[in-house]
Amino acid sequence: MFSVGYLLVGALVFGVVYGTARRSPTRQEWAGMAMTLALLAVPAVLAAEWVDALCVAAAWIVGWCTFVGGRSWTAVFAGPLLAWAVPARVVGWTQRTLRRIELPGGSGDLRRLAIVLATTVVLVAAFGGLFAGADVAFAHVLSGLLPALDVGEFMARSVVFTVVLAFVLFGAYLIRFPPRLDAAAPRIGWTVARWEWAVPVAALDTLFVAFVAVQATVLFGGHRHVLETAGLTYAEYARQGFWQLLVVSALTVLVIAVTLQLAARDTAADRRLIRSLVGLLCAMSVVVVASAVHRMWLYQQAYGFTELRLLVITVELWLGAVFVLIAGCGIRMAAEWLPRAVLAAGVAALLGLAAVNPDRLIAQRNIERYAQTGHLDASYLTGLSADALPALDGLPESMRGCVGSWVTEDEREPWYQFNWSRWRASRAGVSTQDRAAWTRGCEPRR
Repeated sequence: MFSVGYLLVGALVFGVVYGTARRSPTRQEWAGMAMTLALLAVPAVLAAEWVDALCVAAAWIVGWCTFVGGRSWTAVFAGPLLAWAVPARVVGWTQRTLRRIELPGGSGDLRRLAIVLATTVVLVAAFGGLFAGADVAFAHVLSGLLPALDVGEFMARSVVFTVVLAFVLFGAYLIRFPPRLDAAAPRIGWTVARWEWAVPVAALDTLFVAFVAVQATVLFGGHRHVLETAGLTYAEYARQGFWQLLVVSALTVLVIAVTLQLAARDTAADRRLIRSLVGLLCAMSVVVVASAVHRMWLYQQAYGFTELRLLVITVELWLGAVFVLIAGCGIRMAAEWLPRAVLAAGVAALLGLAAVNPDRLIAQRNIERYAQTGHLDASYLTGLSADALPALDGLPESMRGCVGSWVTEDEREPWYQFNWSRWRASRAGVSTQDRAAWTRGCEPRR
């Protein structure tokens, strides 16, 4: 269950790792920690599991990139995978460190202390159990002193403790012995002549300009223009091309990356040509992104908002930001900062998605559409998280009870499982009897 626990664990890991280091975090590491904790704060606020899962996955990537360091694409892609590659080294490093730690007075090392503690626990547990079985009064005294033991909960907490301990040890090892991933980045030792890359890129620019010219008439011509020229409804036109434009945006990033790697930039003329052709391609790509987002927004207005549709809009906006960053690299003719900037743009896109509270936005827009058209997929809204609860005020009383049937009575959770949306929903105080009656009367309305 997603909750504030992720944020607390992230803060604990960073605090222990950098608190025990012999140096202060760099500015890059401070930025990485801030982004990671911001992502881990989302599960403490939103109850939408799909958003929480994306933010936790992104926090994993950013967190390990923070520990690993580096500025290359190799560091960005390989950093999150190092957690699976360093356990053997971390175990050896931990054992060597423990052997060097001696107890006060020269009475032994930590290994002997661990053996003594383990022996003590085993002896006390064994004889205590025997005494408790032999005398009921003694068993009653022990039960009052010892907490109730739930084997399942104990195992779950043991797993969590082991994972957190592994995070701490792996992070501590990586900032003390940072891998040289930038040095391992592949180097292309050759370039191509000016015409060899300029001809295909110029042809692609021409194609993009032609497409953008047509899109301008669609964007500014509106609904009537589409009906007259394409023979489709506006929503059908929007749906028809969105996924193709998404693929175009992703492939264009690849084309630009290859071009910047292979194009010679020895002379001023080479650099001017790169700036002009790649810059034009980036500018046209931003327009393509705008067209794709515009299409999906129109489609959602016609057929309703969903989680997937909001997610792909977020991806498109992130790709648009990537094109702007690439254009900035072309202007400065320096790309060392690009990998980290692209990663930061992805974090900003996810945090922006979380900031709009997507489940609430979906419910709100679909309810507005219901007020205009009378069509509502109540079963879909019922599947949304507790984030959508405030938007249900726009429905009639009977419909609000049906759609909000997942709102339960106040269910107290441990403090480490706190989530703002679930807490707010639990305070709504829907009784079990009313919830059962509402659920029986629920039928999808389309």
